[in-house]
Parts: sequence; C-alpha cells; structure tokens
Amino acid sequence: MAARRRFGWIFAGLGVAVVAAILWVIFHKPAKPARAPPAVPVTTAVAQLQDVPVTVTALGAAQAWRSDTILAQVSGKLLGVPFVEGSFVKAGALLAQIDPAPYRAALRQAEGALARDRALLADARLDLARYQTLAAQDSVSRQTLETQAALVKEDEGTVMIDEGVVAADQINLNYTRVTAPIAGRVGVRLVDPGNIVTGNASSASVTTTSAAGASGLSGNTTGSGGGTGIAIVNQIEPIAVTFTVPQGDFQRISDVSAGFTRPLAVAATSQDTGAPLGQGSLTIADNRVDPATGMVVLKARFPNADHHLWPGQFVNVGLTLQTLKQATTIPAAAVNQGPGGAFAYVVGADGVAKVRPIKIALTQGSIAVVSSGVGAGETVVVDGQMILKPGSKVRARPPAPAAKPAP
Repeated sequence: MAARRRFGWIFAGLGVAVVAAILWVIFHKPAKPARAPPAVPVTTAVAQLQDVPVTVTALGAAQAWRSDTILAQVSGKLLGVPFVEGSFVKAGALLAQIDPAPYRAALRQAEGALARDRALLADARLDLARYQTLAAQDSVSRQTLETQAALVKEDEGTVMIDEGVVAADQINLNYTRVTAPIAGRVGVRLVDPGNIVTGNASSASVTTTSAAGASGLSGNTTGSGGGTGIAIVNQIEPIAVTFTVPQGDFQRISDVSAGFTRPLAVAATSQDTGAPLGQGSLTIADNRVDPATGMVVLKARFPNADHHLWPGQFVNVGLTLQTLKQATTIPAAAVNQGPGGAFAYVVGADGVAKVRPIKIALTQGSIAVVSSGVGAGETVVVDGQMILKPGSKVRARPPAPAAKPAP
C-alpha cells in the first residue's frame, strides 16, 4: 500500500513537470532582435571643382547703335524710292529722288545773275583804275574817285551775294538726291513715288511717330523738323543693348572695370527660350543715378554679325564681373540654414548622413560656392533633408545632374 502511494506521487510529479514544460515552451518565446530603422531615400550630388563666373543679371533691350530717320530737306514731287524695304544699304546709297528740275533751273538762274554781276564788277574796277590815273594827273575830282571806289565795293558785295545764292541752289539741287547717311538696315518706306514731299533744310533727324510709319503703311509722314519722312535706317552691326542696375551693383561694376575703362563681358539670352543671342562688352555707363528708382543705365556693344539681336527686342542680360577659378561648388539646394548658420548633410562611405557646417562664398544661379566645410568629391544631400537626422542611414537615389554656373 505504501509502495503504491509512492508511485502515485512520482507519477503526479512527472505529470506536473510535463505540464510545466509544455507551458514554458508555449509561453516562453525568445525575444526578437530590434529592427534597424529603414534607410531614408534622398537625392545626392557630388561637390565639384569648376570655374564660376560672377555675374549681375538684368532685363535689357536691344536698340540700333545708330538710328536715322531720313527726311526730305527740299520740297517737290517724289520721282522714285529705289531701295528695297528691309534690305541693307551702304552709306551714300540712294534712297529717294525728288524732282530736280525746279532746283536745276533756279541754280542756272543764280549762275546767270552771278556772271552778270561779275561783269559789272570788272567794269567798275576798270573805271576805278582810270579814275585813279586821272586823279594822279589832277584831271578828276576827289569825290568822283571815291564814288567809283564805293561802287566797286558795292559790286563786290553783290557778287558775294550771288555766289551765296549759287551755293545754296547747288545744295538744294544736291538735296533732291536723298542718300543714306549710315550703313544699316532700311525699314519700310514711309512715302510712295508720286507724292509731293515737303522739306526743311534745317530739320534734324527725328523719330517718326505717325500712324503710317508705325504700321508700315505708306503715306506722307512729316517729322517734327518739317521734312517728310522717307525711311528709317538702323545700324545693327554693331548693335546696342541697354539695361539698368541698382546703384549698389553699379559701384561694384565701376570698381571691377576701373571706372569703365576696361570692358566687361556681357551675354544676352532670349527671354522666351533662354537661347544665347550674342556676346558683347560693356563700355558705357550713364552719367547719373535715377533718383526716382536708384538705378543706373548701362550700354553694351554687341558685334551682332549673325543678326540674332534686333532693335526693340527684350533680352536677359548677364554681366560677368569676374571668374572664380576652380572653386568648390555644390547645388544651392544642398545648403540648409540652422541656428548656427549654413550646413549640409554629407554622406560618408558607410551611407550615413552627417551634419557638416559650411561657409558659402556666394550663390550664383543654381549653384553655391563653398569656401569651407565640403571638399571636392564629397557627396551631399540635395533633396530629402527635411526627414533626415544626424546619423541617419540614407539610400541615395540617382545623383542629380552636375550644377552649371549661371550664364
């Protein structure tokens, strides 16, 4: 009986041990190892060494280097306008022919009057010589001699007047041939053959403001000086580009160019497409600061041999002040600002992003020139910084294209 009871306790103990083992196996699972945080996807770029032009950008407008409105300087019937609209003409090329017949007749009449009065002067001088001989012999009165001498002076004056009339009539006859004062591109004609044009020999070249001239339609167009407009000739080789800069930049430009005695490179690009339109040089600055805007007008000269620039065209202007040789550059988007100043996330070989304080010398377009903090060849984060923390593991997307200096 005692033995049976002992075996019962043994079996009970074994049962309890088995149940405990089963419960331990069920409820005592090994702890899983901590999972590392996922890598943050970012866009990166590599710091590079490159030449960086330091530029001042502005909005500019092309204008003819010289622009002459050709006016009729004498009146008469317009016989012909032999130029081809929109063509290039040389200096001295015939642009219009006014009927010369009235002026040729007036010149001939003046030349006849001059010949007559010269003959009268010659006769008066002969009489004066005779009177002088007689006066020496005491055969003529002093008064008669002096009267004849005065008559010679009068005839000399008349001849001088006649010579002036002949010269004026010759000039008017020459004005019937209207020629180009400069080489350039001639625009649409402002008057048709057969019209009566009016002239004013003292009128200066002025810009035509009539509706006919603006629309390209023909018609009698009169300049402010009184002459009828024939055409407008614009010199576009070279051509000018004018633009304005703030007075603060003006002082910097003046210092770099040694008071505008040394030309500075200027580039013009299209406002529509950004395509380059030409390279020129800055040599001219206005002599005042506009007190209303604080701006200064500058003027650059472009050779424009390919005629990409056209008078009246608006362009973007980039004025190069200097070029930083082999400067360390990163995309401007990689620069962040914090309480301690500028910094960038630099990705090491282990793929971990670390905060690196940096100093920016200047930002030019889409790139930043780094004076310290990042070296050429190091990888910086360009996009994705907002979710980064120092020491974050990163997964770099394909690198961004290398940044180019602004033109």
